[in-house]
Amino acid sequence: MADIPQLGRLEPVNLRSLWSDEPRAFTPWLAQPDNLRILGDALGLDLEFVRTESEVGSFYADIVCRDTADGSHVLIENQLEKTDHTHLGQILTYAAGLDAVTIVWIAKQFNEAHRAALDWLNEHTVDRVQFFGLEIEAYRIGNSEPAPKFQVVARPNDWSREAPARASSGRGETQEQQLRFWQGFRDFCATRELPFRPIKAQPQNWMDISIGRTDFALVAAISTWSAREESSGSGEIRAEFVVRHAARDFGSFANDRASIDRELGPGPLWDAAEGKKSAKVYFVKEADPRDEATWPAQFAWLVDRLTLLHRVFADRVRRAPKT
Repeated sequence: MADIPQLGRLEPVNLRSLWSDEPRAFTPWLAQPDNLRILGDALGLDLEFVRTESEVGSFYADIVCRDTADGSHVLIENQLEKTDHTHLGQILTYAAGLDAVTIVWIAKQFNEAHRAALDWLNEHTVDRVQFFGLEIEAYRIGNSEPAPKFQVVARPNDWSREAPARASSGRGETQEQQLRFWQGFRDFCATRELPFRPIKAQPQNWMDISIGRTDFALVAAISTWSAREESSGSGEIRAEFVVRHAARDFGSFANDRASIDRELGPGPLWDAAEGKKSAKVYFVKEADPRDEATWPAQFAWLVDRLTLLHRVFADRVRRAPKT
């Protein structure tokens, strides 16, 4: 008979024994990069800390972050108790006071009416505002250090928003095909262990992917324009590392070009033309994004090149000076 493993038992930990006070204990704890990473994993977002106690209308948001994929605000409101109407009013104020935001409400327990309110808001507000509700718990095994766990209880329903938007958008066939391409790319990525997370598919010819800081990004792009032929030919796909403020931030990468080129291997191109706001290092491959039969091969190439770019640039981005 095989040995029977001896397993520990998860035991819940009283939140107040870990954080006696929300603003002076829990908020500073959550604002730490490692803990925001735990929260971001639960949300499916990459979060970059901006500040705490940020004024929004007549209230102060506990924590303000940026979604590094698109630079939009993420506002976090904390409760170590059951949700109440006061905090619901605060998150509504945040939604009214800022454009293009994600609002995250964290509590020990969600009142069913408040969870339903977040679901209603996600169904009826404009697509650039989204609401998440999370319950926080903590557990230990035996005498181990307690570990936090975020449980998502309310989130945007992308499909319910996309269906009416698609019906009323008047999108042409090109945009519909672009949307299908990126939806397929997201599905392809979801089946693999990758160091990056694609964002929601949009009807456009590119997809931004976070690399950990707002002013830098990985970008997957498709085009029916062939740069090599300088005409509308078979088309191309590109995997890019983009520096959004070239004059300010690209110098350290350019100075390290020899080392970067060795790590990337053959094929990378550098585009840092004088006077352009952004700069990039990228790979390009001739491919026709209109040929849906070849999409799996295109997805595989993009994933391979984006993974390589992430491996070479992610640490350099973290070490780049902040201005």
